[in-house]
Amino acid sequence: MGGMTSRWTWRGSRALAPAEHDAAQQLGTAQQLSAGDGLPEADPELTSGPRAAPDAQVPRLLQQAAAWSWRILLVGLVIYLAFRAANELRLVVLPMIAALLLAALLHPLTSRLRRLGMPSLAATWCTILVAIVFLAGLTILAANRVSADYPTLVKEVKHTATEVRTYLAGPPFHLNNAQLQQLPNKLGQYLAAHQAVVAGTVLAGGRYFLEIVADIVLMIFITFFLLKDGGRIWQWLISGMRPDARRRAHNAGSAAWQALMNYVRGTTAVAAIHAIFIGLALWIIGVPLLVPLIILVFLAAFVPLIGILVVGALAILITLATKGWIAAVILLAVFMVENQIEGHLLQPLVVGRLVRLHPLAIILALAIGGIIAGIPGAIVAVPFAAVIFYAWPYLRQETGPGPPGR
Repeated sequence: MGGMTSRWTWRGSRALAPAEHDAAQQLGTAQQLSAGDGLPEADPELTSGPRAAPDAQVPRLLQQAAAWSWRILLVGLVIYLAFRAANELRLVVLPMIAALLLAALLHPLTSRLRRLGMPSLAATWCTILVAIVFLAGLTILAANRVSADYPTLVKEVKHTATEVRTYLAGPPFHLNNAQLQQLPNKLGQYLAAHQAVVAGTVLAGGRYFLEIVADIVLMIFITFFLLKDGGRIWQWLISGMRPDARRRAHNAGSAAWQALMNYVRGTTAVAAIHAIFIGLALWIIGVPLLVPLIILVFLAAFVPLIGILVVGALAILITLATKGWIAAVILLAVFMVENQIEGHLLQPLVVGRLVRLHPLAIILALAIGGIIAGIPGAIVAVPFAAVIFYAWPYLRQETGPGPPGR
């Protein structure tokens, strides 16, 4: 009994069992640790609860960069798929883009006719008929001038080939063989056999001719309804939005449309300047096919930086074949100066002033559009940048830069 009694501890007037005695000792030890008796502290990882999340150990800047990265990749994938879809549907997409640009060019005429009291339908029909007559007149004029100037072209090519043969036959080359003697006749026969190609009539009845006709018809059809019901079509597109979103979309669309019209006006002015100065140079030199080349220069100006180079190569080749290498070098210098003026003066100042885009933004937009989608991308790059620039602030509920011309 004595040994059993010794395991009991007395506290006050009550005896403590052995288990209670052990618990009291543990409580006293904990109190000593909390009071700081110089004993080692407990491991914070064992006493601080659950461990921190792994993302908390990653720098905030790296987290933001990672979040932006996957979103940028997703946006790039969507843009890539959109370009692929547009390429597959190019027979519809290209006429729609051309119709938008043409409608932006013709819209001031339609608006003026409406302000003069003409009904909307009549004003639209008059605008479309004026455009058709103008384009048909240019086409007929170009075809007639090709037919009229082509004999002169063949004659001057033969004359130039004879001079080249004579030059090669003399010192220091002293070339004189049967093939060299027949060179002028062969060039004349080749040009006579391919007159249809130059005039463009070889496409008649072919698949490309039918596609071009279908694209033109679709472009005119879309342009007609954009001029007549463009405002109502846009209101229908945004009618399903909430009132606040619809208001912002309406303001953004108005600003974008005004910017697009100003871009087309500026580009048309640049094209006219190119056609006048290069046409004057061609007339002074006396190059055949003057009118068709001027028309091509005017149309090529709608493809910034690239179009003038392509048409310039054709004009220089014709000049070389008809007027000799000195005239060709002079025309080459004229085209080089014109190309530099377009890239560094006309596009940034004329187009940039109407659209109010910085010259650097225009040059970068042209480069990016050309890299992504080639010539069509270069055509739509600047208007697309202008549309985004003026529409984006309104979409973000900001006041916006204020479209030019307002």
